[in-house]
Amino acid sequence: MPVVDFIHALAFDDLPPAVRSAAQRCLLDLVGVAAAGRKTDLARIALNHAARQFGPGEGRGARMLFDGRRASEVGAAFAGASLIDSYDAHDGHALTKGHAGVAILPAILAYWDAGGLAIDDRELLTAIVLGYEIATRAGIALHASACDYHTSGAWNAIACAGLGARLLGLSNAATREALGIAEYHGPRSQMMRCIDYPTMVKDGSGWGALAGVSAAFLAADGFTGAPAITLEAPEQAAIWADLGRRWTIEDQYFKPYPVCRWAQPAIEAARGLMLDHGLTGADVADVEVRSFAAAIRLASARPATTEEAQYSLPFPLACAILRGRVGADEIVGAGLADAEVLALSERIRLVVDPEIEARFPAERFAVVTLTTRDGRTVTSPWTVARGGPLNPLDSSEIVEKYRSATAHLGPVRAHLIENTVLALGTGPAHAVDHLRDLVLEAADAPANPARTIVG
Repeated sequence: MPVVDFIHALAFDDLPPAVRSAAQRCLLDLVGVAAAGRKTDLARIALNHAARQFGPGEGRGARMLFDGRRASEVGAAFAGASLIDSYDAHDGHALTKGHAGVAILPAILAYWDAGGLAIDDRELLTAIVLGYEIATRAGIALHASACDYHTSGAWNAIACAGLGARLLGLSNAATREALGIAEYHGPRSQMMRCIDYPTMVKDGSGWGALAGVSAAFLAADGFTGAPAITLEAPEQAAIWADLGRRWTIEDQYFKPYPVCRWAQPAIEAARGLMLDHGLTGADVADVEVRSFAAAIRLASARPATTEEAQYSLPFPLACAILRGRVGADEIVGAGLADAEVLALSERIRLVVDPEIEARFPAERFAVVTLTTRDGRTVTSPWTVARGGPLNPLDSSEIVEKYRSATAHLGPVRAHLIENTVLALGTGPAHAVDHLRDLVLEAADAPANPARTIVG
């Protein structure tokens, strides 16, 4: 099915039950990550910037995710994607080497809230699936056709434009222009620059959401930009050939930890070794990691900022070994200054393994060797990160991750969001404006326990 037709024709009844469930899991996880992101400096700066520089303009604008202040649609999308991106625990896809949902959810919310759109639970799930299908395939197509490794914003922008075309009711011709504008203006920023020099620019998704939402409104006004080469070039046809028959949303991974996915195989390998051999952090004297080259470039051993901690391999690995966890307390604030963790982090040796490198990016392995203080040496098997299609987090783990991330919202509001998301699409279609309000009101706003959940 041509992409433009897919954007406007996809219906809830076209989605297999497993795909609907995948959309629910993605939504719950993204909301949790967004809530946790409010603790970061990046989020504070980005949200304040959007409030100051992207005012509502002629319309009423849209509320920013977990903020409540209004900005333009492009500003609210930028703020929401930056918020999720700030807490590096959101879902991703191996072959895109990046993230789709981080831009998709804020874009949907921006169109929905500003336009007063009548979106029921079935349309919400359908829009989420639509966004993932376009973004994931566009990301794979871009990596296949461009000479550099670009950030996620370069391709998730295209999905944000496609969602706007659907939700705003653009014609097929205008939809094609929107996709082309978004592809052309999507931020083709160089991801490895942020790996080598971690700062708040991160994965470009804030700018991807901004470019994509802007593209939809520009196309609605007659601005032209077609074609989108990643969608229309003959050499990319195979990537789109099974659109609507194979569902890439089922191929997303979920992160157990709020750090770069490339660091997580080593964390799992070390945790497995310690469990298997009954080791504690106090037992570990020396650590060696063998992995693929991109992971080894995550070399910051003494991170001074959240971003440096998130794009580090040795630091979160040292946290996992010594603290038994890697969460917000480890990558924000005082956790960055833990002297014991920093000392171990500096002693971790990182080595590129040619065999593991040959399997990247489709497969990401690490091998960890621990040497104990009494002289024993233990080595892990080739280990992958948890949360991928072949070793998924179970539903209870995703729910627990969400609950931990949203504890500061208070139990009433957090439970209302959780219960509403898990009820989506399970009964007759019903309005979900209350869910929109729950995730767009300020993080410290009191919840209304009288809100009802229809399912």
